[in-house]
Amino acid sequence: MKKVLINITVAIVAILLPLVFRAPYHQHILITILIWAALGTAWNLLGGYAGQVSFGHAAFFGLGAYTAGILALHYNISPWWGLLLGPLVSTLISIPVGLICFRLRGPYFALAMLALGEIFRLVFINWVTFTNGAKGIMIIPKITMKLPYYYMALGLFFLSLTITGLLIKSRFGYYFISIREDQDAAESLGIPTTRYKLFAFLPSAFITGLTGAFYMNYIAFIDPNVVFSLANVSVMIILVVMLGGVATLWGPAVGAAIYILLSEVFRTRMGAASVLAFGILVCLVIMFLPNGIVGELDGLRKMALRKMNGGEKSGLLRG
Repeated sequence: MKKVLINITVAIVAILLPLVFRAPYHQHILITILIWAALGTAWNLLGGYAGQVSFGHAAFFGLGAYTAGILALHYNISPWWGLLLGPLVSTLISIPVGLICFRLRGPYFALAMLALGEIFRLVFINWVTFTNGAKGIMIIPKITMKLPYYYMALGLFFLSLTITGLLIKSRFGYYFISIREDQDAAESLGIPTTRYKLFAFLPSAFITGLTGAFYMNYIAFIDPNVVFSLANVSVMIILVVMLGGVATLWGPAVGAAIYILLSEVFRTRMGAASVLAFGILVCLVIMFLPNGIVGELDGLRKMALRKMNGGEKSGLLRG
């Protein structure tokens, strides 16, 4: 009951937030936070719970974005249809990618996914007749107000949160965690690890592609060096999750909020030194909060509960 009340309170605050911060700049910051929170939640399902660290999620983000953009560029179809087709394309591409790459483990899987993102970036740069190459794709947005985009981004984030929560609380979640902890032991117990890694991969790619399609409609301009970027998409998704807490439901959202807000503060006040300052912050988090902010808070809460329960038991024994 307590968790339900907390979730309802968070939802109400999220709905009312843009009515408090009415300036377009502030609403843009909120939308950006929700975009990164959705991306982090999608990655966390595969990398956090299933233990498959992907450096190539920019591939699915870019596929979703380009699906929406190409609809407008070549077929004169509204890019909003990309919200349906973008995640579908990303999910379909993820099936053969998963079947091939999940034969690899650990750093080899991470490197294979990194290569995947770079392959898509180079293909979309050089396939000029279809993707418009390095010039990118620009559309004229039909919605100019920030408020509708905010509520769409909020819905996108809650969708990613719901999908992740349902999977983690089901038997799939137990299988994901068992694969993460010890894949050999999971296989010895009869768990088809490749199949269940794919079950984590498909919804992760779906949400990432959907976020990419929304990004295309919101920003109204994309190019391969932006949406398929290793540094600015794939790595930053991982940093958001690490900052907030790996394998925690709300960690990516907390990490996204801190990351975007601090990035804006550093950018406006520190200029070129902002990258260095943020890098130092990330290093400090890794050193002193290895489980992320939410992860450490959960650990402290569980420790406090154990101490309280231990104190009650000792009191009963003395009595």
